[in-house]
Formats: sequence, C-alpha cells, structure tokens
Amino acid sequence: MVGRTPGGWVSGNADEDSASARGWLVGHFIDPSAGVRATGDVEVKWARHPIGDRRTEWTSGDQRTTLVLLISGKFRIDLTDGSCNLDRQGDYVMWGPGTDHSWEALADSTIMTVRWPSF
Repeated sequence: MVGRTPGGWVSGNADEDSASARGWLVGHFIDPSAGVRATGDVEVKWARHPIGDRRTEWTSGDQRTTLVLLISGKFRIDLTDGSCNLDRQGDYVMWGPGTDHSWEALADSTIMTVRWPSF
C-alpha cells in the first residue's frame, strides 16, 4: 500500500509497489500518478531472484551508469570485460556507459539496482 502526502513524499513496500513494472520502483516509465517515483533522473529496481535465475541475453549499447547492490543471497554479474561475484550483504558492482552485462543468481537473492539517467 502506497502512502502519499500533500507534501509530495511517498511511502510503501518495494515488493508490492514494483510488482507491476518488473521490479522497477522509480523511473521515467512509472505512472505519473505514483508521484515522485516517476522521474527521468534515476531508475531504482528491487528484485528477488531464485537460485539459478539468470539473464541469458546480454545488454547492448546501454548509455547509463549502473549500480547493483546485494541485499541478500549470492549473485554474479558478468560484464564486458570480466565477472564480479556479490557474496556478502552490501557487496556491489558499478559500471558506466558502454559496458554490457548479464547476471545469474547463485543463491536466492535480493538485489537493488540503480541506473541513471532514466530514459
């Protein structure tokens, strides 16, 4: 349940509020009725991945900066020029424009992804 105030702030639950947008909680593609969650400045994703879940296709030509932060579990990010395992809560990997990626959940995992700008 999302709470909204006349002052413009929003509260809610990331699992529930991002369910209709493939995990994305903030970004340009969020319905404007969501208030400050609809923005072209940044994208935020909250995702739960069961063990073995993977992105088999690589991104291509992305022109944003990305941060992936491990909340729980174990997760691998494969990048254009190497791989990075996220093993401990708080581990992260960050890359800039032009770096392609794919990923795999090595255990049941919760991940937060932040990308900017949102377009």
